[in-house]
Amino acid sequence: MPIIAEGSLDFLSHSPEQTLRIGIRLGELIQPGDVICMAGDLGTGKTTIARGIARGWGSLDLVTSPTFVLINEYRRADAMRLYHFDAFRLSGSVEAIDIGLLELFEDRVSILVEWPERVAEVIPDERLWISLRWVDESRRGLHFDALGPRYERLLKDFRKVVFGG
Repeated sequence: MPIIAEGSLDFLSHSPEQTLRIGIRLGELIQPGDVICMAGDLGTGKTTIARGIARGWGSLDLVTSPTFVLINEYRRADAMRLYHFDAFRLSGSVEAIDIGLLELFEDRVSILVEWPERVAEVIPDERLWISLRWVDESRRGLHFDALGPRYERLLKDFRKVVFGG
């Protein structure tokens, strides 16, 4: 049963497949300019939920972790783009600026950020922040924080789609 509070949502995913489906539902609601941050230790499901978000958004491309390339770009049939950024290998915000992360935010493209805490100084104040935590071999805890009016609406719509209310 999800814990529901205004501006946040806390619940368990019972399998990687469920985490993927949660991502798909969220991805169906993504709009240009949205910033979705995914924080959590290695193996908590950040790439799994990102894969689901990209699929729900309509990605025509295979979704893989951008750990080594830092930024993946996914295409959709209508020529829209979704960027998937991984800050794991960065030493901080200066490196993120050097590789063009600020330009992506300024261009108002949709972007998924893994390891956002490593580059928090350059991430917009308004965003959806998803914290994932390991519960056991198959279950993960997910905590969503909506920061700003756009993301409060997004989270409200997401609740309706996933939990019916």
